[in-house]
Amino acid sequence: MTLAASLTGAGVERLALSRFTTLGVGGEAEVWTVGDHAQLSEAMSAPYRILGGGSNLVISDAGLSERVIRLGGAFASTDLTAGPESNPERFVSGWVGGGVPLPGLLRKLRTLGFSGLEGTVGVPAQVGGAVWMNAGTRFGEMFDGLYQLEIATPEGVRQLSPSELPWGYRDSAIPRNHIVTRVRLALKRSTPQAVSAKMEEADSARKGQPKMKTPGCAFKNPGGVSAGRLIDEAGLKGCQIGQAMISPQHANFIVNLGGASAEEVHALLTLIRQRVGVKLELEYELWP
Repeated sequence: MTLAASLTGAGVERLALSRFTTLGVGGEAEVWTVGDHAQLSEAMSAPYRILGGGSNLVISDAGLSERVIRLGGAFASTDLTAGPESNPERFVSGWVGGGVPLPGLLRKLRTLGFSGLEGTVGVPAQVGGAVWMNAGTRFGEMFDGLYQLEIATPEGVRQLSPSELPWGYRDSAIPRNHIVTRVRLALKRSTPQAVSAKMEEADSARKGQPKMKTPGCAFKNPGGVSAGRLIDEAGLKGCQIGQAMISPQHANFIVNLGGASAEEVHALLTLIRQRVGVKLELEYELWP
């Protein structure tokens, strides 16, 4: 259902959020699709949340009272022309929008022979969300390939370098109400063949992960120990509540068998924390 038009022309609709998440759960909210800074500023004038590719996210069955902002238009464009900071060994890009799907960007980088983000292969996210949580694998993460960030805040737009943020494992240190609108990349010049080989190595390590509807890894690895192994050792692999299940393939994944609810996913997360003898920190974002 289309609501009253915004002053700046942003698309505003009330939609089921389940359609935008990799888990496939979530109630309704007012969704603002914005394509420039004026539209984004208007969307941020009331309580809001930012929704990218919808991975690592469990949204309440009741939906949300806040606006949900999605990036489109100029924020979903990619400029892979060389910036003036580039040299024979390093490529520095133009601006890449926060709404650009990460898998598509990686395919373009592979074709051009630009290396540095191969470790993020298989992450079903948009660029902005992947940067916000510093998505990655043991082969690498988003901050490995960043040169500059543009972030929209309630006070205005900032541009900064990665060194200005105390980022770390699965964490960019960007505040929750700040939005990564665009980034510039700093990558090594390589060859399509070499980049493809690195991507295949990282992807092969994910072969044991489920291909069903899932938000991704549920918990961060505590102290370098595999969270999946701890959950498996607790005898929880394959455990099911309703239509939500701890994957039999990889115990650190919760999957939607078809018609799962956020309530059922929360119940499994609680069960895992009760049964595993180590404090586990969620990778999932829980809304609200």
